[in-house]
Amino acid sequence: MSVIRPFDPTDILRFNNINADPWTATYHNGYYASYTAQWPDWCVAVEGAYDPKLKAYMISKHEPPAPDPQHHGHLTALSIAPSHRSLGLARVLMDILERLSGPREMPVPCDDDHEAHAHEHQAAPNGAARDSVDAWFVDLFVRCNNGRAISMYEKMGYSVYRRVVDYYNGMEGGEWQADYPA
Repeated sequence: MSVIRPFDPTDILRFNNINADPWTATYHNGYYASYTAQWPDWCVAVEGAYDPKLKAYMISKHEPPAPDPQHHGHLTALSIAPSHRSLGLARVLMDILERLSGPREMPVPCDDDHEAHAHEHQAAPNGAARDSVDAWFVDLFVRCNNGRAISMYEKMGYSVYRRVVDYYNGMEGGEWQADYPA
């Protein structure tokens, strides 16, 4: 069992078991702190329900500011500890990103005659969230030689948009950018 919670800047002191992987890009401490300050809802960590050790994390954002026609959700980092791969955690984290990036929830009409709403209304059927940013798409970058990640994202509906040479500072294989309509 796992618990998904907001990513805390102190998590960078606890994620070596996740980042000790040749596929994971590790950034400087200020980078993670900047993301959690600017996009706190877009940065999450996964830990064991009975074990505080981190199992996975996702750092993401939305850019440029709406109503720019290129406004989109962006996955900066999604990394899962080797012991917790192939359990569906990546899909769960991507669902969070896609939901945050997607269309805003439309208000559900209420026929009840009362002053204060002390009950929950059914969510919009399309899975939209109140805190969604109404982005046009979600994008991410993957090393071209990381076939397992590329296959996983393609199964989630992402497709190659373009290849950016030397995005990962000379790492072999260049880079693969994927897009998914929000």
